[in-house]
Amino acid sequence: MTDRREVYEALDLALRVGEVLLSSGAGAADVTATMLEVTRACGVRNVTADVTFVDLTLRHQPSRDEPAALQVRRVNRRPVDYADLIEVDETVSDLVAGTVTRSEARDRVARIVSTGHQRHRGAVTLGWGLMGAGIALTLGGGPVVCLLAFVAACGIDATQRLLPPQRIPSFYQQAAGGFVATMVAVGASATALDVNPSRVVTAGIVMLLAGVGILGATQDALTGFPVTAAARVIDAFLNTAGIIAGVAAGLTVGDLLGVGLLNVTVGAAGLAEAGVTVVGAVLAASAFAYASYAPWRALIAGGLVGALGQAVVLAVDTSAIGRTWGAAAAAIVIGAVCHLAAGRFHVPPLVVVVPAIVPLLPGLDVYRGLALLAEGKDGVLQLASALATALALAAGVILGQYVARPIKREAGRLERRLSGPRMVGRGYVE
Repeated sequence: MTDRREVYEALDLALRVGEVLLSSGAGAADVTATMLEVTRACGVRNVTADVTFVDLTLRHQPSRDEPAALQVRRVNRRPVDYADLIEVDETVSDLVAGTVTRSEARDRVARIVSTGHQRHRGAVTLGWGLMGAGIALTLGGGPVVCLLAFVAACGIDATQRLLPPQRIPSFYQQAAGGFVATMVAVGASATALDVNPSRVVTAGIVMLLAGVGILGATQDALTGFPVTAAARVIDAFLNTAGIIAGVAAGLTVGDLLGVGLLNVTVGAAGLAEAGVTVVGAVLAASAFAYASYAPWRALIAGGLVGALGQAVVLAVDTSAIGRTWGAAAAAIVIGAVCHLAAGRFHVPPLVVVVPAIVPLLPGLDVYRGLALLAEGKDGVLQLASALATALALAAGVILGQYVARPIKREAGRLERRLSGPRMVGRGYVE
């Protein structure tokens, strides 16, 4: 291709695709490989890509004696929309297969990113509420606790909706969410209700942790993108610190009001209790996918894989292997089966993996650590355990995909050069 205008159009299309992928939590390796596949499908060769946390860069130089074409796109934060991700994924697949032209693909991508969300905002709030109830169910909460968790999750979503238009940094948004969840628990504890409202706080913490990009940060670190990984780690650290600050502030207010929150106790000894826990995991995973605008088929896939992961955790909890290793084992299983489930339901693996690990996020350890610190005791060990569990989940998912990835001798050149399993970009490798 010698027409300079066509080169720029191809680069622009690839950058727009990369923006959707990166905003959805895809790893830098996936974003890079997909953008290069788009340019190749458009007939543009000798393209190099650079991905950072906020910028995407494509550079095309056909030969040493010709000037390079360079395009940079700024990646703005946007709510995760799995429906957009799936449609863009299908568009790229069609482009690579040759069933659509570059112009048609560009029109489709433009329509996808400009039409807004396909789900009513009130329905999304309801989805977050159901996710909170599902997490409370996995913790052994009764109907009243699940209802309180539902209310707290809806309140958190309301704060997450009101603060971004005011350009409030995400640290304060996370802190506000943690404070809202804790105050709901404090209010319940001040009544005559015979419940353990600390489960409500834990459900709120898990909801907020679900938006922290620890999976993408770990994937970038393991697949050779240290700059992007460092930026994502800092972002995840600040967001998690915001959660801790908000919950700690809520606990302090509760102490000033003379309302203390009990430490959460979780135990499911019988098969009936274990079954309820698995049902809670299905509800939490499916509700998270729904709140992230995933289509119905993705809700089924995420729920099934999430149930499998929760079952592994329950099985491991009966041994002396430890909670962190149990989370790692469950994550490996999730990572190994997500490609099969994603292929069956025609969605990218990322859309299955993220909801499936939501019920396993270490909200309980975070709450226990903060509760101990509020009592003047040492809660650092619990917070360190929460960090170890989060890393084990992310690393386990990626390891599971390595284990499940089929070995093909004639893999595509891009797949060999950009080592690592693909969370986005199913069926692109030639």
